[in-house]
Amino acid sequence: MSKKEQHPNDWREWRRLRAWQLYTQGWRQKDIAVALGVTEGAVSQWMSRARKEGSESLRQQPPPGPQPKLTEEQRAQLPDLLAKGAEHYGFRGQVWTTARVAVLIRQHFGVSYHPAHCSRLLRSLKQSVQKPEEHASQRNEEAINAWTDERWPALKKKPSRNSGRSSL
Repeated sequence: MSKKEQHPNDWREWRRLRAWQLYTQGWRQKDIAVALGVTEGAVSQWMSRARKEGSESLRQQPPPGPQPKLTEEQRAQLPDLLAKGAEHYGFRGQVWTTARVAVLIRQHFGVSYHPAHCSRLLRSLKQSVQKPEEHASQRNEEAINAWTDERWPALKKKPSRNSGRSSL
């Protein structure tokens, strides 16, 4: 099937192509606008574009925006690189943060990404963004466990009704 014979991808594209069909059959732009439920200005723009660039210009266009910095092949390599672990690339701990992923991409592919964009990139690859759990270096796990087991239950208990205390 040639490109000219392809079916429109959505109703907006169909409407633009139908407007062109009606125009080539001799319909006036005003009548086309009424028939398709659009403004005369829209029909005028479509007809102008079709006359200058051809009827294929009325087909759905990809949304404008910057080209991706990573190629599809590079994006496909990223999960394998991440699977090696963060320590393989000189990071301390096996956690992949967005900042670390940005460094990996810059070192491996020579492309700079903002860490916030790395989180979107990872989600699109079905990877999870990780956040390291930080603890104070002076943290005493034994003291924390003792407090949790002994002191916390006493603090959590509610005073009895007969304790004589008033909330006033």
